[in-house]
Amino acid sequence: MSGTELEHVDIVDAEIVVEGGGELDRYDPAAVAVLAAMERAAEDHLKDIRPKKTKQGYARDWALWTEFHAWLGQNTGTPLPATAVTKGTMVGFVVWLDDVQEAALSTIDRRITGVTVEARGRGVQVPKEATEAARKVLKALGTDREKQARGRGQAAPATPGHLQQIVAADRLVPRPAGSRRRRAVYELPELAVLRDRAMSLMEFGIAGRAAEVAALDVADIKLAEGGLEVHVPGVKGRPDRDVEVDYAENPDLCAVRAWQAWKEAAGIEQGPAFRSVDQWGHLGTARLSANAVRLAVTRSAARAGVEVKLTGHSMRSGFITASTKAGKRADLTRKQSGHAEGSPVFEKYIRKIQRWEETAGKGIL
Repeated sequence: MSGTELEHVDIVDAEIVVEGGGELDRYDPAAVAVLAAMERAAEDHLKDIRPKKTKQGYARDWALWTEFHAWLGQNTGTPLPATAVTKGTMVGFVVWLDDVQEAALSTIDRRITGVTVEARGRGVQVPKEATEAARKVLKALGTDREKQARGRGQAAPATPGHLQQIVAADRLVPRPAGSRRRRAVYELPELAVLRDRAMSLMEFGIAGRAAEVAALDVADIKLAEGGLEVHVPGVKGRPDRDVEVDYAENPDLCAVRAWQAWKEAAGIEQGPAFRSVDQWGHLGTARLSANAVRLAVTRSAARAGVEVKLTGHSMRSGFITASTKAGKRADLTRKQSGHAEGSPVFEKYIRKIQRWEETAGKGIL
């Protein structure tokens, strides 16, 4: 903290009163002004030295907090500002992360911290009892062994069979617990169904990450003779890439046809490729977040009755798995997924896929 950070403090004509041992016994206006300035400077300094990844993580936590508030407003009929950080909303946030997002417990713990820090940075007073209550609920969740296992291990790869289940799934969706709506289920709008289908098949087709799909613009996806030419934007410091997505032999699983159907139904010619659709089927203008893309995959799979939990990474690992099993050259698969030659992550995928091709005990009995 430099001295220049205190130069603009308004000091009134007053004398700082110090009694016994040099301790500040009473504060006059000048002392109050100096202390307030130092508090602000300390906050700014702490923000400056905070690691970039931590700042980005806190920003994602806050984005998810605002998403929770939107969900809360939709289900209660009364929208609250994101600055409403109270014991009730913090506990509700934890329950929402657990029930709706099915987040790992460690992730929930980190998000409590992120929201608290971001809220205070916005001048919001976060009551101590709010964070204490949130962590008390989290501690109770930790006694559930199934919840303890969340977030461990690699994502289950999506198979062509899983994709077939997803595109054929019923459009009826149960409402969240605690919803004030009279009907226990509602029907997904056709536009939302078309979007989710195109989004899932696109993520599989480009062997992409949820963040890459979320970053796609309409201009990045061009129809060509053999299918789609897709420019995959670089995210999180990774390089961009250009890939081809072929017409599928199975029309139901064809990312090319699914994209065209969604684009035509939505009437979009520019801007974000995948956007919000509300429960009444109204198209929004906002780009879907990476988290929204991940949730769409998970919810679509759950609604379809897929026996394993698919996550945002399942489409990417599923493409690599299917491509390798089909005997495609590794360099072609790497080009699609964006893995560098010699990538240990890619090699780990391959070893896992091929581990049953030749084993020590094969054929000896």
